[in-house]
Amino acid sequence: MTTPADQAAPTGPRVPEAVHRRRWAILGVLMLSLLIVVLDNSILNVAIKTISTPAPTGLGATQSELEWAINAYTLVFAGLLFTAGLLGDRLGRKKVLLGGLAVFGIGSALAAFSGSPGQLITFRAVMGLGAAFVMPATLAVLMNVFERDEQPKAIGVWAGGVGLAIAIGPITGGLLLDHFWWGSVFLVNVPIVLLALALMLWLVPNSRDPNPGRIDPVGVVLSVVGLVLLVYGIIKGGQLADFMDATVLATIGAGLAVLVAFVVFEKRSDHPSIDVTYFKNKVFSAAVAAIALVFFALMGVTFFAVFYTQSVRGYSPLQTGLLMLPLAAAQLFFAPRARLVVDRFGNRATTTAGMLVLAATLAAFAVLDADTPIWLLEVIFFLMGAGMAHIMTPVSVVIMQALPREKAGSASALSNTFRQVGGALGIAVLGSVLSAAYRNGIEGDLGGLPPGLRHTAGESIEATLGVAAQLGPEGKALVAPAYDAFLHAMHVTALMGAGIAVLGAVVVALFLPGRRRETRQPGQEEELTHAGS
Repeated sequence: MTTPADQAAPTGPRVPEAVHRRRWAILGVLMLSLLIVVLDNSILNVAIKTISTPAPTGLGATQSELEWAINAYTLVFAGLLFTAGLLGDRLGRKKVLLGGLAVFGIGSALAAFSGSPGQLITFRAVMGLGAAFVMPATLAVLMNVFERDEQPKAIGVWAGGVGLAIAIGPITGGLLLDHFWWGSVFLVNVPIVLLALALMLWLVPNSRDPNPGRIDPVGVVLSVVGLVLLVYGIIKGGQLADFMDATVLATIGAGLAVLVAFVVFEKRSDHPSIDVTYFKNKVFSAAVAAIALVFFALMGVTFFAVFYTQSVRGYSPLQTGLLMLPLAAAQLFFAPRARLVVDRFGNRATTTAGMLVLAATLAAFAVLDADTPIWLLEVIFFLMGAGMAHIMTPVSVVIMQALPREKAGSASALSNTFRQVGGALGIAVLGSVLSAAYRNGIEGDLGGLPPGLRHTAGESIEATLGVAAQLGPEGKALVAPAYDAFLHAMHVTALMGAGIAVLGAVVVALFLPGRRRETRQPGQEEELTHAGS
């Protein structure tokens, strides 16, 4: 059976001249919308230590609650991306962009004034609902305002916007936390949302699929339930430091069963959220797998890097944001230029090299200690950003050009779904490995504490240091063991993340096209239909 990714790449219809003239201004507005969605998570990464401290400074969130504050957003986002992409193709991408931004802004305002970790998790889910309608629509609009020959360049700039958000997020978060309460990291989204809405109404054209499919509510429910059960089971396993616990195994098993049911249902449905026949093409499947594996490794490592810089090294949130600048600068610089490397060496060589660089930088965290020169961390972050830039741009182009232009929302939804699911599982799995390794490492030093306090102190390095502070002079004996246990846990987690990145390198080396096939992009239908603006 022939899939869209098997067919020859056509020239495609011309973009209307009025739209073509303002295409770069439109891309700027799309970048602003992308900025707030990505910026929110990068800000939160800096703020998680503050949120974990007791009131009134923070919310006293545990490590598992912090993971859920991130994953509630990510899971709602990932679970609804299928439907969001379909709705954008069906109702018009501009409409869903406007609606998604409005919901995201409301969720941000509510999250800023959360009174407990539970409320923060709930309002983060609302933000995820809005973001689900923003992210796929930005790429879908891009594909409908740029001609095919300019799409790789535009996608490179779009990917570079992620680097810009990574740079702005931690620095903005650090500045806000130095002068305001923790909720300001969410409230800052509101004026950006208002500006984006105004510019979007003015500049962005509407486009839609002339032959959209029906909505798939059963598929949506199955995907959300399956992902929530799976990730909850993994987080619970890390919290208990026991992945063989009956409850943990049952929850993970139920999640996997529901996800299998989702795939079976999608294969049999005449209006699926995701057309599984696209995955029969190895190039397309390798590209989405690469995105998932990159963010699995990266998000899990970023989660512990914040605790390393703030808890072990003693840097402030603002200083932590500045330390991450090399990562952002490298991605911002290299992402728009990655297409030039692809033109010369091909998708396979470029992406495989990027994956290996990412794996090496993740493994390098295993040599970091409490007194490692900070410039070494800066070099690691820079190389990590460069590696990511040479992965994200090529695979995004492959995915977006694998489907016809009128299905751009669905293609973008697929790309972002695998990225977000990979990131969510990375935080859950690697965060749980970190938690379990830390508890095992510190347990022997907590023997003199009461049972309840011993369990609390073993949850994370912040929990141990918090208990040590409560105990006064007697607690000072826990500080050095806490640092040692965390560093060991970080080394174990980093090596696991590096292993995942190596697996990604193998996947793309085997299945992405080499240089000889670059003249024919893998995947377009023989006709592209542009929906008028």
